[in-house]
Amino acid sequence: MKRSRQKYAVVVGLVLAISGSALAEEKTAQLGEVVVTATRDEVPIEQVGSSITVVTAKEIEQQQKRTVADALRMVPGLDLVRTGSFGGTTAVFMRGAKSEHTLVLIDGIQMNDPSSAGGGYNFSNLTTDNIERIEILRGPQSTLYGSHAIGGVINIITKRGDGKLKGFLSAEGGSFATARESAGINGGNDLLQYSLNISRLDTGGVSAAGERYGNIERDGYQNTAVAGRLGITPTTNSEIDLTLRYDRSRTSVDNGGGAGNDDPNHIMKSDELFFRSQGWLSLFNGLWEQKLGVSFADISWRDDNDRDSDHPNDMLRSSFHGQSVKLDWQHTLKLHKTTTLVVGAETTEENGKSDYYSESIFGPYSSVWDERFARTTGVYLQDQLNLFDAWFSTMGVRVDDHSKFGTEATYRFTTAYLIKQTDTRLKGSYGTGFKAPSLYQLYSSYGSPDLKPDKSIGWDLGLEQGLPFMKTTLGATWFRNEYSQMIDFDMTTWKYTNVAKAHTHGLELTAALQPVDDLTLKAAYTYLETRDDISGKQLVRRPKHKASFDINYSFMKEANLNLGLIYVGTRYANTANTQKMKDYLLVNLAGSYDITKNLQVFGRVDNLFDRQYEEVAGYGTPGIGAYGGVKVSF
Repeated sequence: MKRSRQKYAVVVGLVLAISGSALAEEKTAQLGEVVVTATRDEVPIEQVGSSITVVTAKEIEQQQKRTVADALRMVPGLDLVRTGSFGGTTAVFMRGAKSEHTLVLIDGIQMNDPSSAGGGYNFSNLTTDNIERIEILRGPQSTLYGSHAIGGVINIITKRGDGKLKGFLSAEGGSFATARESAGINGGNDLLQYSLNISRLDTGGVSAAGERYGNIERDGYQNTAVAGRLGITPTTNSEIDLTLRYDRSRTSVDNGGGAGNDDPNHIMKSDELFFRSQGWLSLFNGLWEQKLGVSFADISWRDDNDRDSDHPNDMLRSSFHGQSVKLDWQHTLKLHKTTTLVVGAETTEENGKSDYYSESIFGPYSSVWDERFARTTGVYLQDQLNLFDAWFSTMGVRVDDHSKFGTEATYRFTTAYLIKQTDTRLKGSYGTGFKAPSLYQLYSSYGSPDLKPDKSIGWDLGLEQGLPFMKTTLGATWFRNEYSQMIDFDMTTWKYTNVAKAHTHGLELTAALQPVDDLTLKAAYTYLETRDDISGKQLVRRPKHKASFDINYSFMKEANLNLGLIYVGTRYANTANTQKMKDYLLVNLAGSYDITKNLQVFGRVDNLFDRQYEEVAGYGTPGIGAYGGVKVSF
């Protein structure tokens, strides 16, 4: 019955889209630099009071980043950790929050995995194919986005296509027996807009268990990704938008980090499918806009480990499968040039299941989690104020009803004030958030049906100052987040309970300047303090200091050179704070040259100085790697 309802929801969403009443999460609009994540409406970034960073397709291309995780590493307030090298489990910590406290979206599709223990998203297989920009919104965002957005939102917006048919073919290869091929087309007219990208990555990798510990077996990785978007504009006041993304991967993994954990038979496979049908309808000369859409996500993982000569007594068979369907309807009412109301409702149904079986010297062990469901329905209201084209504020409230724990209310306030005479922008935000217990935490053999949601309160204050000297912009933001009633695993009862409390605070500094037209420099620094309020210890894998520096230089009209530096300070590897991981500095170099208008050669060197480092204690990371390729456009 539940499955049939999910299929019915998808069919209904397609019908709605075809009828022209569904919405586009992000319309193409000529408003300069526009963001949609902060207010769920198109707003110039200078009017946003929340802390937001935008990573553009141009920056991704200049830096030659092939995964979203790598593209996010320079964002202030954001830390990424990966177990091993290519394809290893990759988590994001937003201002010190748990990885599952970040909501991840693609064109409005919720990507968080319903079958994972915490309901977070694993960034290991997400490529940068067909991405127009990435909006990273920091701080509690549950008022507009509900559960999972307790720490922030990462919204990935894909390319829609425009103009005459264009396409490309690209091939590259390099260190660690790596080969990557990709192809894409895009184009459009007043009626139809389309884009499609296909890529394949194959690498021999490095030992996930770490070569510095004597491990020599390399763990390969393969990934195939398909990303497409179709836009239809039947009339001047309506749009239809379809988004599809599929990722398939195969990763060789080890039995953990450190000496003796190589395992040639340990294989993890994944399939991820995301789809959204959405549209937009404008009435009364744009005074009333409606958005209606349906999203579908299907994520499955399989982890298999056969016996081998080094592990004759060990065997593993496990699988995880999660699905989610969301139906949403939003109204944007422009009541006056100073006031815009955003009113919306959405309902999400998640289901998940897992099957785990292992054998070891301790005997067989089995844990089966039968398929279970949960539904969350939310309504939200936000008032956007624009006074004198200088003061911009939002006030919002939301109420969510969860099928298991009941009702949760959240609120948020933001403000931005522009002093145009001095090119100064003051900004601030204050809000609350919640994170519903995952299906695994509720219904698995380790779960508890009486769990309550994680809760948070967060605020930030910021200043941005423009200077005429070399087109310089400086920024500083102070933030604090408090987390209560957090779900944690109790080792005494072997059950999940609401016992954890924590807080984080810190400072984000940014600088951007352009000495000449073809030269840009960007720098960022984050100071982060974290504390587990129960134990008094610092949270694991959160560095107190992180800095990044990016230089991009275009010359001779055909060439581009990019230099990126990332510094990550020391951080604790365990909850007891008895083991520290060393700080490290990574230097990456990328360049490209257009031989003709249709032929480009490119190359990059990652970890230029071959620095040995760890993101998770005991797990290996790649040393210096050089890659080169060619791109043909038509």
